[in-house]
Amino acid sequence: MANPVSRAQLADALGEHLPYLRRYARALTGSQTSGDAYAAATLEAILQDAEALDPHHPVNVELFRMFHGIWASAGAATAADATGPEARAQAHLGKLTKNTREALLLHTIEEFGFADIARIMQIDRDEAEYLVNRAREEMAGSVMGRVMIIEDEAVIAMDLESMVRDLGHEAIGIARTRDGAVHMGSTELPDLILADIQLADNSSGIDAVNDLLAILGDTPVIFITAFPERLLTGERPEPAFLISKPYSEDQVRSAISQAMFFSSTETLRA
Repeated sequence: MANPVSRAQLADALGEHLPYLRRYARALTGSQTSGDAYAAATLEAILQDAEALDPHHPVNVELFRMFHGIWASAGAATAADATGPEARAQAHLGKLTKNTREALLLHTIEEFGFADIARIMQIDRDEAEYLVNRAREEMAGSVMGRVMIIEDEAVIAMDLESMVRDLGHEAIGIARTRDGAVHMGSTELPDLILADIQLADNSSGIDAVNDLLAILGDTPVIFITAFPERLLTGERPEPAFLISKPYSEDQVRSAISQAMFFSSTETLRA
């Protein structure tokens, strides 16, 4: 964005990147409600002062930078007011070096380079790289649990199972249909569900998860889909943790660590 753009062009550009800001904000807060509120506040700030976006940097970098300005000033107050599962999550987060989760999510899930992370977080590049590496060290092995995989493609399912075990978690099984997932989950009681959206018998991983959550209660869920923008609209109950296909090993590992670290998160339940 080296040249000035019209308000309409800016709106289009922001709209293109907004679903991914929602994804980041939800993963950061562990909540669709809180994450979307931060995203909305960011858009409001931009509408009030569009010139705050530097045209010499990509729109998505500037969008995330504006978000971080709001997050940095309001995040502490949100943590102090947390209750229930969110309070337990915040207690976990208090043990981490400041800004490490933000840097890790920006790098692994949103795929920003260290220079862009430095711009977004208003730090230097070396610190951005340090924070990402520090986050990996601190979160490794911090919370262990039983992980259930809902995936109909055998190769992908085995790949995910291997990652889960390499992280030190117990992979309790792989379900390939909605009915199979409900049966497995209700008997094995997972601590985390890793679910594809479209299953072998044309059933829905979303429906399977909703069935399970009616039984299991507050259980963190990570969804994997080739069309993440369809689940990042903010128009209905949507996931806090979402990975795009094709995914990288680093993205899956990071999402699992983040979701397990929170230990509880909002999901798709209406």
